[in-house]
Amino acid sequence: MSKPLSDHERKKQISVRGLAGVENVTELKQNFNRHLHFTLVKDRNVATRRDYYFALAHTVRDHLIGRWIRTQQHYYEKDPKRVYYISLEFYMGRTLQNTMVNLALENACDEAMYQVGLDMEELEDMEEDAGLGNGGLGRLAACFLDSMASLGLAGYGYGIRYEFGIFNQKIVNGWQVEEADDWLRFGNPWEKARPEYMRPVHFYGRTEHHPDGVKWVDTQVVLALPYDTPIPGYRNNIVNTMRLWSAKAPCEFNLKDFNVGGYIQAVLDRNLAENISRVLYPNDNFFEGKELRLKQEYFVVSATLQDIIRRFKVSKFGSREIARTDFSKLPDKVAIQLNDTHPAMAIPELMRVLVDEEKLDWETAWDICVRTCAYTNHTVLPEALERWPVDLFAHLLPRHLEIVYEINRRHLEKVSAKFPGDHDRLRRMSLIEEGGQKRINMAHLCIVGSHAVNGVAQIHSDILKATVFKDFYEMEPHKFQNKTNGITPRRWLVMCNPGLAEVIAERIGEDFIRDLDQLQGLCKYLNDEAFIRDVAKVKQENKMKLARHLEEHYKVKINPNSMFDIQVKRIHEYKRQLLNCLHIITYYNRIKKEPNKQWTPRTIMIGGKAAPGYHTAKMIIRLITAIGEVVNNDPVVGDRLKVIFLENYRVTLAEKVIPAADLSEQISTAGTEASGTGNMKFMLNGALTIGTMDGANVEMAEEAGEENLFIFGMRVDDVEELDKKGYHAEEYYNRLPELKQAIDQISGGFFSPKQPDLFKEIINMLMHHDRFKVFADYEDYIKCQEKVNALYKNPKEWTKKVIYNIAGCGKFSSDRTIAQYAREIWGMEPTLEKLPAPDDK
Repeated sequence: MSKPLSDHERKKQISVRGLAGVENVTELKQNFNRHLHFTLVKDRNVATRRDYYFALAHTVRDHLIGRWIRTQQHYYEKDPKRVYYISLEFYMGRTLQNTMVNLALENACDEAMYQVGLDMEELEDMEEDAGLGNGGLGRLAACFLDSMASLGLAGYGYGIRYEFGIFNQKIVNGWQVEEADDWLRFGNPWEKARPEYMRPVHFYGRTEHHPDGVKWVDTQVVLALPYDTPIPGYRNNIVNTMRLWSAKAPCEFNLKDFNVGGYIQAVLDRNLAENISRVLYPNDNFFEGKELRLKQEYFVVSATLQDIIRRFKVSKFGSREIARTDFSKLPDKVAIQLNDTHPAMAIPELMRVLVDEEKLDWETAWDICVRTCAYTNHTVLPEALERWPVDLFAHLLPRHLEIVYEINRRHLEKVSAKFPGDHDRLRRMSLIEEGGQKRINMAHLCIVGSHAVNGVAQIHSDILKATVFKDFYEMEPHKFQNKTNGITPRRWLVMCNPGLAEVIAERIGEDFIRDLDQLQGLCKYLNDEAFIRDVAKVKQENKMKLARHLEEHYKVKINPNSMFDIQVKRIHEYKRQLLNCLHIITYYNRIKKEPNKQWTPRTIMIGGKAAPGYHTAKMIIRLITAIGEVVNNDPVVGDRLKVIFLENYRVTLAEKVIPAADLSEQISTAGTEASGTGNMKFMLNGALTIGTMDGANVEMAEEAGEENLFIFGMRVDDVEELDKKGYHAEEYYNRLPELKQAIDQISGGFFSPKQPDLFKEIINMLMHHDRFKVFADYEDYIKCQEKVNALYKNPKEWTKKVIYNIAGCGKFSSDRTIAQYAREIWGMEPTLEKLPAPDDK
């Protein structure tokens, strides 16, 4: 096989990344050297590779700053409606390359670095991932920011500047070990601290009721210090802002409470306040009712709402003068989108500000609040829904508890009027769950306090209306909508898979990057031999590149001609990595039984992090690594089957793995995955999906044709039926000899000879209390995998299906998703018009 082009050579051939003008390269080199010598190295004689990275980052950032200021001025001149996307997670990954792609600087920077003797990829590798999210929800927020800027919307992302993001995962003796992610230790060239916009946030205390209103007094104050990161749109000179809050103790924090001699302890205790923004909670789809987490949620909401109201009141760029005092106009100028229930406190907090501080009457304030806020639901799993103990609320946020009670009282009056005498419905719909410990149901608060509620795929939105929020849907059907998730094609195609982006651009031009529906134009090349060959060649090059990376890091020799079968996502029972394990064992047993048969070679990769407190998920990782130890060292199997656990899966690794995938595993139990976005990334990058009819898989099958995906297993109705009659795992175990063999091997210690009982809990769970019915889909999954093997032996037909899939990806651009949010929820109109560049007059 011919040696793949070096990245520098390939980039020079690729047009989609913007052409390098000669004058641009010279200017970039000058700026790079200026930053290197004056900003960074100064009195040191020698520059490190990290210095080179920072110099390049600052050089690229220079191109952002003028556009950033001009964008904000433009917004103040036009005074458009602004959307505030509040999220406890923003999983941004790296910024340098994405910025270069969006500003059309990549070729020029690459050439400039080449001329000064540096390797661009090495410099890009110096950047830390901004891992301020767990998975889907946080990465979705990042894609949405990219799309808001690319669509010319005045959009702001608001969250927390965690000092430590999602932990780094190490695999030690087959087990997951967590390490703190100290991503800020070398500094972050992309952020700008804005101490002039510091805001106080209050906790604890008590309420006083006076004739002129309610006061929240004797509180503890923590300061919220904002850090701004520029978010560039795709080649439109618009740069929006992500503002992340960091917690700071006020100067007088605790000092007055100490007698003489307590000074040192008082200063040390400042840490208690600053802990609020110390670390991201590493739970995905799981609620942990800790006081610190509620503090984080209120902290981001309080600081953000102060910012929103300040910006609403002044309408001139850089001005502090109040220009607007009529709050009835707030919903015309402000949209607040709550990314899941984590920022639900925005609803009672907005009411507190309007009623207690701005002195509006309750009805007026409530009308404003509901018209301003909208809520996105991300899960139907009961253990993921936030339900805060009333006692904790009373202690931490006493005024907000009173407000929630008042919201609930009025809400139940309405329910009662519409459904008189239906006491059970009142109980189900209350914001306060009685029994045992009283709890506040945050999803109910979000629904009642918002004008729009959406799920994130059609099937998920339908399930919300039919089951989880059925009562609320019957009460206010007009509130419920669907907004199927999407991904940004800038990062998830142009940046991570330039070869494929170029092959597509050669056929249909470059406009698909900002209008992904144009990919349908590829349908006319379905029988074009040259196009089929080009698509296959890009995939093979990506596979060879990943194989080299894995051999370097895992010391496993990988057959680049094998099928790359990949499942990367958080480790969770509902995502059914265990079903994948059962297929691996079954395939292994078949090869062992008939070693001379022509088997389709596979390299199966599974990656993802387990929440540190989620014991079963950690055991699943241990099982995967144990299976890998046996399979990879079996000489009979050779390179026909390899199993690799991808350590420390994160955005940066995804950008390498996804373009190299042949098969994408999306195998959750139908009705459990709200949408999925990894499924879309694989589809766009030329992998075929094996999956259940769950989440966005359903719509992917609609767009690309169900015959072009490998769909298997129970549908939502089948799962419900099985629940009714009772799921008995033993029946499948006794009926399916290959399943029985696999389970017996795991339980008998075949994969853990030194600890035969190592996996007994997993076996016990699968046999006796498996909520996600792994065995029920096993037989169909194995049959479907046989179809996959058969098709892979016919590369031309396989690649045709790949082209159908890529052509059907248009719907899954986050640009489409955001345009729908804008028009149908926020009352805003996207625009593709460009702002003039800073050097244009």
